[in-house]
Amino acid sequence: MAKVTRVESREFDYSVPVVIIGGGAAGMVAALAAQEAGAEVLVLERDSLPRGSTALSAGLVPAAGTRWQAEAGITDDAESFARDVMKKAHDEPDADIVDLVTRTTGPALEWLADRYGLKFSVIADFSYPGHSARRMHGLPTRSGEELIDALREAVENAEIPLLCDAHVTELFADAESSVLGLRFERPDGSSEEVGCGTLVLACNGYGGNKELVAKHITTLADALYFGHPGNQGDALIWGEALGAKSRHLNGHQGHGSVAHPAGILISWATITEGGFQVNVEGKRFSNESKGYSEQAAEVLRQPEQIAWSVFDSRIADITRQFEDFRRAEGMGAVLWADTIPALAALMNVPADALSVTFENIRTYATGKEGDLFGRSFQDAPELKAPYCAVKVTGALFHTQGGLVVDTSARVIGENGNPLPNLYAAGGAACGVSGNEAAGYLSGNGLLTAVGLGFVAGRSVVRDKHQD
Repeated sequence: MAKVTRVESREFDYSVPVVIIGGGAAGMVAALAAQEAGAEVLVLERDSLPRGSTALSAGLVPAAGTRWQAEAGITDDAESFARDVMKKAHDEPDADIVDLVTRTTGPALEWLADRYGLKFSVIADFSYPGHSARRMHGLPTRSGEELIDALREAVENAEIPLLCDAHVTELFADAESSVLGLRFERPDGSSEEVGCGTLVLACNGYGGNKELVAKHITTLADALYFGHPGNQGDALIWGEALGAKSRHLNGHQGHGSVAHPAGILISWATITEGGFQVNVEGKRFSNESKGYSEQAAEVLRQPEQIAWSVFDSRIADITRQFEDFRRAEGMGAVLWADTIPALAALMNVPADALSVTFENIRTYATGKEGDLFGRSFQDAPELKAPYCAVKVTGALFHTQGGLVVDTSARVIGENGNPLPNLYAAGGAACGVSGNEAAGYLSGNGLLTAVGLGFVAGRSVVRDKHQD
C-alpha cells in the first residue's frame, strides 16, 4: 500500500537528482526531456518490462499544426484543438492546462521523431468524434505496444537508467512536504531506498483500484477494467498525503468497443465511418457518434452487457491499419456475411429486427426522417455487402482525474502553492476531460502523457536553476 512517511532527514542507499516513478509514455517522455535538459535521471518501473496503459491503448496521440498534417493537406492549429477539448468537456478543464498541452504535444512529437527516430504519421482517412480536424498521430502499426517499445528503446539508447521490477511503496518527506526519497521493493522481497532532489509521478491513475473506482466512478464500478492492473492510485494517495489538491476524480475514459470475449480493442472507426451498434435484440440503443468513452456505459446497460458493432468491408479496410483489428480478425472475432439475414444468424440476433435497423438507417441517411437517438447518417456511405460484425462490451480504460498541476507540471497544494519538488504527468495528473466520461475527447490520455511528460522533464531542470 502506498504511503508517505514524514522524516526530518534520512540516509539513503544512493541518491539521484531526478527520479521518475512509472515507465509508461509519460515517464519515458519526461525522462528523455529531463536528460536532454541536463538532468541526471532514474526511471523506476514496477513491472519486469515497461508496458502500462500505453501498451493497451491504440497508441494514438492527438496533436495540432504538425508537419505530418501539413504533408497530408490538413489545416489545423492549437487554438482549434483547445476549443475542441473544452467543448467536449463542457469547459470544465483548466483552460491554461488545455492551452499548454494542445500547444506542446505537436512540437513534442516532432522532437521525438527528429531526436529519437519515432516514425509518426497522421491518420488522414477518417475522423474521430469531437475533433474538428484529423490530428491523431501514431507509429506504423497504430498500436500502443509499438509506441511504448519505441520510447523504451529511446530511453535505453540515451543510456538513462531504467530499473524494472522496482515497485515504489513509500515516499519519505519532510514537514514542508519536500520529498527526500523513496523505497522500492523487488519481487524477491528485497528493497532499496533512493534519495532524490525532484520526484516526477508518472504512474497513472487509479483504474485498477476497485475501491477507488467504486467511490468515484459508480457507473463503471463493475465494468471490465481494460487498463493496467498496476494503476492502483499510488500518485493520488501520495499526493493527497503530502497535501496536494486533486480534481475531477470522476473523470475517466471508457470504451464501448472491446471485443468480447477476446478482449481486444476495436477501433471506433468501425462506427464513425458509418457503422452502428445493436444489442442482442438487433436494435440500436444510443447515439453512437457522441464518442466511445460515454458509449461504454450505454453498452453495459444492454442485456448481457454486450453489443454488436456492425459495419462493412469498406470500413474493415480502413480499420485494418490497426494491429489490434488485424489481430481480432485473426482470432475470428470479426464475423462476415453477404446478406443481413446471414449476418443476423451469425450474431444470433433476430433477423427481422436487424433488417429493420438497417432499413431505418437508410431512411435516416436520406434526411426524410430523423434518428430517434439524434445521430446523423447523411454524411456516411450506405453499408454494402459483405457485412461485418464484432461482439463487444464496455470497459473502463483509465481515470482522468488526479493531482492538480500548474503549467510547469508542478503539483499544487491545497493552499494553492506548488509543492516543493513534486511533479506529475499523464494519468497521475488531473487531465483535460472534466468530471464525466462524456468529457473525454479521443486521445486525451496520451495527450497529457506526452504533453505533460515533455513539460515536466524540461521543468525539473529549469525550475531547479531558478531556485
